[in-house]
Amino acid sequence: MGAVRLDRINRDEAFRYMGIRGTADEVTAALAEECEGRLLGEITPKYCWVTAEIADISESEVTLSGYKLSLRGRDIAAHLSGCHAAVLLCATLGNGADRLIRLLQAEDMAKALIADSLASAAVEQVCDIAEEEIRSRHQGLFTTWRFSPGYGDFPLDTQRDFLAAANASRAAGICLSASGMLTPTKSVTAVIGISRNPIERKRQSCEACNLRGKCAYRKTGGHCGE
Repeated sequence: MGAVRLDRINRDEAFRYMGIRGTADEVTAALAEECEGRLLGEITPKYCWVTAEIADISESEVTLSGYKLSLRGRDIAAHLSGCHAAVLLCATLGNGADRLIRLLQAEDMAKALIADSLASAAVEQVCDIAEEEIRSRHQGLFTTWRFSPGYGDFPLDTQRDFLAAANASRAAGICLSASGMLTPTKSVTAVIGISRNPIERKRQSCEACNLRGKCAYRKTGGHCGE
């Protein structure tokens, strides 16, 4: 838990965010290499997480022992079905990613787009690193995949209580803006279920995603799920 270091960013994943299928052209690849180097020099990746015992799961709400946070929605309730605990995970690239993207927007919009996609891929890598630690701390138990506020009917207005429960402001520098957006913008919150019994790892559904109408993956025939 805390700061981590990324030595590289998954460019293939970044290209997927950009809607590129297969191999990127030489110009795009060269710009991606440049933007990756600049981004790696600016980001300060961090993550934090807490494990909360589940007090009750109804059809449309999950309550956690010792926390004011309530996880509302049929989708998150179904996701945590059979779990006895939930991990509240927060991850960020820090303010450096935002600064670089703003700089590139004034310098070269193509670079800004590539840097933005690389940053999105990078914060998911931070989540992957955090998830490895979470699994190692819960050896002998089983975990679900990550489920974030805004996915399905899990409301985004959960974020404020979520960040407070995870102590994300102090531990990782993640806050919520007046408009309800995470800051730094390249930040992620997610719930991971913990169970004593094997969990069916259901494939993430495009139909449950709030971005399905404007998703670049779906426009090119792909998806972001497992």
